[in-house]
Amino acid sequence: MRTKLVEGLREKGIADEAVLQAIQHIPRHFFLDTAFESIAYEDRAFPIGEGQTISQPYTVAYQTQLLEVKPFDKVLEIGTGSAYQSCVLAELGAHVYTIERQKKLYEQLKHFIFRTRYPTIKFFYGDGYEGLPTYAPFDRVIVTAAAPEIPRKLLEQLKTGGMMVIPVGGAAGQRMLRITKTGDDDFEEEAYDNFSFVPMLSGKGH
Repeated sequence: MRTKLVEGLREKGIADEAVLQAIQHIPRHFFLDTAFESIAYEDRAFPIGEGQTISQPYTVAYQTQLLEVKPFDKVLEIGTGSAYQSCVLAELGAHVYTIERQKKLYEQLKHFIFRTRYPTIKFFYGDGYEGLPTYAPFDRVIVTAAAPEIPRKLLEQLKTGGMMVIPVGGAAGQRMLRITKTGDDDFEEEAYDNFSFVPMLSGKGH
């Protein structure tokens, strides 16, 4: 089923073989309720509780491909959710710092089945808009929720030469942006396809 999923992603335009291999290696059904086990490898999003979803594999692959992750890159992820995206990044050799604002989802991650398989993922409970200044700067930042605008603090936490991939827009849909930090306060912005994400909220949830 995983091979079929990867073939489908390739047909949809995902060309980065490292990203495709990472998705091939990760058993997505472990990230879902057992009720979804038989359809876990369909290319669609599923609910994971607290009004959140596990993104469809195409979206995960699309964002990851844009991020151009290299081994040992320090990556800040905003919106841990099920941790599926975190694992794809870790599978590519990244050191992942991931923030979840929903307390219940964060607590569930303490019993996350792949913690030992991916020791390079560090989990944090907090406000994604604030990032993790203590651990900055980061080579890459990935935002997995719809931001109404690009959060300034996340740009500040990028290394010069670093990239952020973020869906920006309102409830009607978002445009995927890739922002490259070219100097202390200089950025280049590239716009890609339209997507639909759950909204990025400020503060911590309960």
